[in-house]
Amino acid sequence: MKKLQLPFIIGIGIVIVALLFIQKKQNKEPVRRLPYYGPEELSDKTKHTIANFTLVSQYNETVTKKDIEGKICVVDYFFVTCKSICPIMIKQMQRVYKEFQDDKDVLILSHTVNPEDDSAAVLKRYAEEHGVYDKKWLFLTGDKKHLYSLARKSYLLNAEESDGGADDFIHTQNFALIDKRGHIRGYYDGTDSIEVSRLIQDIRVIKQEE
Repeated sequence: MKKLQLPFIIGIGIVIVALLFIQKKQNKEPVRRLPYYGPEELSDKTKHTIANFTLVSQYNETVTKKDIEGKICVVDYFFVTCKSICPIMIKQMQRVYKEFQDDKDVLILSHTVNPEDDSAAVLKRYAEEHGVYDKKWLFLTGDKKHLYSLARKSYLLNAEESDGGADDFIHTQNFALIDKRGHIRGYYDGTDSIEVSRLIQDIRVIKQEE
């Protein structure tokens, strides 16, 4: 009887160790990995990254790509006087803001499409009206052509070909998710609560990847 017990105990021990190893590995590795987005001609060669930029926040402070390095960013475009999709978008973005308000790795970047009217002071009032008093959520303004080029060529939020001139106007409800290395990892309809819930989960996936 004793001779049978030792191999049995050893076998049980091996099974327990194996299960613990599998569990530890699963805890470290994300359940799924997000895709990378970019121009088709780059998809098999290199990963698309957002370009350098220089904009101004609601605090009248210069914000560049260097300032967001190492951050997971949620990006959108809006304008203060919008009465259609923007009020819905900002309510959904507030969910993201509240969910990650104490997370130093997550940053929200809302770019105006109407920089002529949306100055830093206007954006600051707008931010405060929506409960934003910190630098977790930046409302950005700047040169219109620069803002529009970022939307089209960096964040790929608009496929129209235009130059950001006086008659050019971008109006999109989409949010883009950017990882810490500047790669686009997802797009979400900012007027759809289910899509924004998916965005929140995908931010956690990226954090787990990192």
